[in-house]
Amino acid sequence: MKLSIAQSTELSRLLADPSRLRLLLLLEAHALSVAELTEVTGLAQSRVSTHLARLKRFGLVQDQRTGGAALYTLAGADSSAAELWKLMREQLDDRQARLDRERADEVVRSRKAGQTWAESVAGRMELHYSPGRTWEATAHALIGLLQLGDVLDIACGDGVLAELIAGRARSVVCMDISAKVLGAARKRLGNGAKVAYCQADMHALPFAPARFDHIFLMHALSYARHPETVIAEAARLLRRGGRLVVVTLNAHRHEAAKQAYDHVNLGVAPAALEQWLKACGLEVEQCRVTSRESRPPYFEVITALAEAR
Repeated sequence: MKLSIAQSTELSRLLADPSRLRLLLLLEAHALSVAELTEVTGLAQSRVSTHLARLKRFGLVQDQRTGGAALYTLAGADSSAAELWKLMREQLDDRQARLDRERADEVVRSRKAGQTWAESVAGRMELHYSPGRTWEATAHALIGLLQLGDVLDIACGDGVLAELIAGRARSVVCMDISAKVLGAARKRLGNGAKVAYCQADMHALPFAPARFDHIFLMHALSYARHPETVIAEAARLLRRGGRLVVVTLNAHRHEAAKQAYDHVNLGVAPAALEQWLKACGLEVEQCRVTSRESRPPYFEVITALAEAR
């Protein structure tokens, strides 16, 4: 079969992804479900499903229903994708692939009839989808415990956070430097009496001192030329007993990511952030790395909580 340049490029991209190659190598040995592939590879279930759908579209994998679950195997289709994979497979000898095969062998051996869904994913439940069980649903449940008072959402983006917290706040001010982004927030949240919008630079916040009970800086510091100034401005606006919530990237060296997302710095170290908070007279309750991404380049996220005294 002759291929155009566009078709050749698309096919090359298909087999240039290491996760898809791992799945193909596993499926040549065993018929496996999405949950089992997730367990073996450590990839998120959504990513496994996306990769399988693309491989299926190119005729490299197929699925069949067995006892209500879909098991995936390599397809025997005669296609350009299959020919290219055959050529690549002959040259592949990889340590990760061997480890995957060992894990898959164990998964197949340990299959048990009557095992519940929860039992089958115990210990790695966060990687798997089940109906209604999402981080958004969990956030809504936990936010119901809060009374937030008057809130400022600095660099609010299109209002996702404000939408979550508005029901537990007396008032919410969505602030961003971009008129377009604020327009998206307004479209999401509407023009109710509880929510206001402000276009401003976070380095010079146009509010009176001691105006807010809670201030959120959710991934805003990555866009700050002078993060310490932003922290000082936020601290100035807190009432006594008010709290500042900061979520930001830990210091890193990934210039490509900085450029891709228009960041203006390479993250903030926890020690520096804690020093800035204390310099503003805030009492720091927490300032540490709270999560680490499971995929390269393994970005780490800092969560800081500080209270005005």
